[in-house]
Amino acid sequence: MDNKRSMDIDQFQTATIATKTNSLLASTFGWMFLALVISAVSSLLFAYVPELLNMMFAEENGVVKPTIFAYITMFAPLAFILVMNFGFEKLSYGVLIICFLLYAAITGISLSFIFLVYASGSIVKVFAATGGLFALMAILGYTTKTDLTKMGSFLMMALFGVIIASLINYFTQSAAFDYILSFICVIIFTGLTAYRVQEVKNLAAMDDGTVAFRKLSIMSALGLYLAFLNLFLALLRIFGGRK
Repeated sequence: MDNKRSMDIDQFQTATIATKTNSLLASTFGWMFLALVISAVSSLLFAYVPELLNMMFAEENGVVKPTIFAYITMFAPLAFILVMNFGFEKLSYGVLIICFLLYAAITGISLSFIFLVYASGSIVKVFAATGGLFALMAILGYTTKTDLTKMGSFLMMALFGVIIASLINYFTQSAAFDYILSFICVIIFTGLTAYRVQEVKNLAAMDDGTVAFRKLSIMSALGLYLAFLNLFLALLRIFGGRK
């Protein structure tokens, strides 16, 4: 009888953890996909609606240059990320959601330039390829029994190295070096996708139903959104057909 009761309790605990995991993953991916849709819509609007496009670029002496608004949208996403990370405990759940959605919209606006540089068909194909690769790595991160914590730490250090290298290349303007960095970014963000999904899976086991934990789903969505977006941009630089 005791063994049966113990088995029932174990099965109940396993079912509870599975339910929490599925709930958190569903919430995280739901917010992430919503953010991607918002970014896609805002980027398309600012790429194809002339009045909005003129807010981003202006012609001066026969040369098309970014406007002040374009520079604001370029750096604003970083400000939102900093606010969400450092204000995580103080911001309410509702405010955090608003910040996340505004971040997605502004990021989309800042990416509208890709429709001016790359052919639309090429963008669609790379986006679809990114979705397939992202899904594959997400499944791997969810199903693997291997602890990816050390790999995640290594990839984060590699990411900081790439950021520094990118800043240096901004001044050197080496096309070959930029091409190499794009391949490195693909490796980094495919690995980070698997790591982030496993991280969400592990967090689900500690779900206590509080608002603070619900806010974690937004931050987890932000992490996966960034992994997807940067993977897409890296693949676009490698395989995208320029106009």
